[in-house]
Amino acid sequence: MSDARMLLVLTTLPDEATATRIARDLVERGLAACVSIGAPVRSIYRWQGGVEDAQEVPLTIKTSAAAYDALAAALRAAHPYELPEIVAVPVERGLDEYLSWVDECTRPAAPSA
Repeated sequence: MSDARMLLVLTTLPDEATATRIARDLVERGLAACVSIGAPVRSIYRWQGGVEDAQEVPLTIKTSAAAYDALAAALRAAHPYELPEIVAVPVERGLDEYLSWVDECTRPAAPSA
């Protein structure tokens, strides 16, 4: 298994257009190797003293532990929710080649001379 630590970062967004825009931005910026956009889900949650019932679009973001802080900051800045779900789950095991690919895709570019 690769020495690099891979994370799955989970979030939800209010609609597919927002989910697609944010997913594309994270991948283009090298903060995520891949973002899977799920089918709409129904979320029931407590918010500001009440119980809410909303349709949301889930994202599963594949990134490295090294890229997490920058990814979380970018996600927080782009997210339309006042308090977005941003939860990182460590990947314990996986195909070495896939884990290496995630690491390579999210490695910061070397400074140019």
